[in-house]
Amino acid sequence: MKKILPFLLIAAALLSSEIAAAKDINLPAPDKKGGKPLMECLSKRMTRRNFSSRKLPQQLLSDLLWAAWGINRPNGKRTAPSALNKQDISLFVVMHKGLYLYDPVDHKLIQKKSGDLRQFCGIQEFHKIAPVVLVYVSDLNKFGKGGAEHAKFYAAVDTGYISQNVYLFAASNDLATVVCGWLDRNQLAEKMGLPEHMKVLLSQPVGYPGAL
Repeated sequence: MKKILPFLLIAAALLSSEIAAAKDINLPAPDKKGGKPLMECLSKRMTRRNFSSRKLPQQLLSDLLWAAWGINRPNGKRTAPSALNKQDISLFVVMHKGLYLYDPVDHKLIQKKSGDLRQFCGIQEFHKIAPVVLVYVSDLNKFGKGGAEHAKFYAAVDTGYISQNVYLFAASNDLATVVCGWLDRNQLAEKMGLPEHMKVLLSQPVGYPGAL
């Protein structure tokens, strides 16, 4: 029994590490060649507030996140512009099974919290229905000593660029989306476990269109 015990402990440790690692989501490589022509996407861009609870396939989620804020060049620059290239925005993904941070370098989702936080992402009921809610968070410290108003202005502009990418991706893939500013930012930041210098800006539910 004494000889077996160390092996059991090692096996348990390995299993525990596998379970911990399994919380992260390794996304498939994004499809960078598909989608509708740009002018057609612009003509179809719209706000939709009716969502189906149907989950997004992992490939579609992968493509969505890359289109929103992925890396599109060897120098690490992104699909959306960023003021002074500070890349201050962290893209969080809220789903029924947890809170995730999009890692554009490894193109994966890193789980930050377990449990469903969608209800805290906005006042409207559709936040609880949409399978994916994007939350835009800015690290204001990245703007240095320019002042709080300077940092908040650039953070808001950067968020606008990314959210428009999401709108165009939604138009290309017949998805519903809406940018939401009606939320308790302090409460959501607390639920997300954010430090003081990380500020919640907007949320953006994404999913298949629901019944009108």
